[in-house]
Amino acid sequence: MHHITWTALLLSVTLSVSYGGNVLVFPLDGSHWVNMKVIIEELHSRGHSITVVRASDSWYIKEESPHYSAITIPTAGGFDEEFFGTFVNRLLNIRKEQKFFWSRLILEFEVIEKFSEMHRQMCEMMTMMFQDDVLMKSLTDAKFDVVLTDPGTGGGVLLARRLNLPLVLNVRWTVHGEAHFAIAPSPLSYVPYPGAELTDKMTFSQRVQNMLTYAFGLFQIATIVTPHYTAFCKRFFGPEVDYFSLFQDADIWLMRNDFTFEFPRPTMPNVVYMSGFQCKPARPLPVDLEEFVQRSGEHGVIIMSLGTLFAELPSDITEEIAAAFAQLPQKVIWRHKGAKPSSLGNNTLLVDWMPQNDLLGHPKTKVFVAHGGTNGVQEAIYHGVPIAGLPLVFDQPDNLSRMERRGTAKVVDIAILDRAVFVEALRAVLYEPSYRENMQRLSRIHHDQPMKPLDRAIFWIEYVMRNGGAPHLRTQSFRMSWMAYHSIDVILTLLMALLLLLFIMFLAIKKCYSVLFKKKVKCE
Repeated sequence: MHHITWTALLLSVTLSVSYGGNVLVFPLDGSHWVNMKVIIEELHSRGHSITVVRASDSWYIKEESPHYSAITIPTAGGFDEEFFGTFVNRLLNIRKEQKFFWSRLILEFEVIEKFSEMHRQMCEMMTMMFQDDVLMKSLTDAKFDVVLTDPGTGGGVLLARRLNLPLVLNVRWTVHGEAHFAIAPSPLSYVPYPGAELTDKMTFSQRVQNMLTYAFGLFQIATIVTPHYTAFCKRFFGPEVDYFSLFQDADIWLMRNDFTFEFPRPTMPNVVYMSGFQCKPARPLPVDLEEFVQRSGEHGVIIMSLGTLFAELPSDITEEIAAAFAQLPQKVIWRHKGAKPSSLGNNTLLVDWMPQNDLLGHPKTKVFVAHGGTNGVQEAIYHGVPIAGLPLVFDQPDNLSRMERRGTAKVVDIAILDRAVFVEALRAVLYEPSYRENMQRLSRIHHDQPMKPLDRAIFWIEYVMRNGGAPHLRTQSFRMSWMAYHSIDVILTLLMALLLLLFIMFLAIKKCYSVLFKKKVKCE
């Protein structure tokens, strides 16, 4: 009897594991693909079938993979590696020469134009797909269970609407900016807008700054995003469809951060936090790298990487960084492209690529010199390694300012960096115990959770597949007008009713008073 019970249990578990869903993935290129790939590989390992939509000029997203099949659209995806490299160099030169206001303003408008072009190209790619009847029929016939997309561009959201499929977002940024602002109440009195580099405790002047940063964000959205997606939705879905409501109507938001990193703020039932999902325990290093690390002795190792987009810096900055490293007793592993700096010390190893997660998890790693991208910051938190920050662009200054407020990072302005300033920052993080202690405390908090973030993410993707969506978790607040959302109409109605009641009472009292007054006159 027990034998039959265990056999039935084993069979039921095997069947539940062997069930495979059909997932359509519409990713974003660059560093965003790095973390999307982690989810794709995990879904594949659990028996799901994955199809990835990619543009023919994709930079990171390969056409051939053992983990997914690809649908390649013969058009530009809008991701321009060369632009981002030259943009950073120009930005650093402007900051260095203190030609800040006008030069930075010109550059800011160039960035607006570039991102606008990226969204225009995305709409062109989606138009090409929607007009290809053969392709759209094949996507319909494939019977996908869910669309998984990064809403930094709108392609996946539009495709989910067209195919009438449940939608899961792998998200920190939407086309409108930070994801919480798209779906959750976000009072600017204590929720800092990304880019303002503020905390949840703001003075009056900081709240003014927060409001102005938010207003500039709205201007950017109206300029960069709205014209392209509004025109697209009007053409394919009709004038009554607001393009951003398609994003807000997603079933599950897999959020690439959590409250180890975020300041406390309102959230929503369909927001699932999976910060650090791409992190994993360190594996052994390649033999040559392990030997180099072990030669560091008691001093340990510093590792430096500026992410996927910004591996090459202006030569004068790299010379100062190399000279600073040469003054330290630690060994240094530096992911660097371009000419070898003449000031490079014997303690510094230049590499084209490094196993960043494995190095961060090595017991000899003392400091992570980083630009502050979300992936790198989360890996540093996961492994408890303090940061010397060199923020460049986008969300990086904001990410590192949060780490600095928590006492886990020392931030240096890379544009005016010299060897003395950089050495001082490195020594502070190396030798002041508070940086490591604070980061290890954050690491303990991050690890103290009931299930691994990647398992949580996969559970909710599979949940949507099993249940055909999650409409019971979706708020409908975004469908309300601004007046209805803030109950302005209710307040005005009640106020008018109160005023009307007071007016009637006033007339009644006035009438009573006049009647009494007349009686009094007659009696006299």
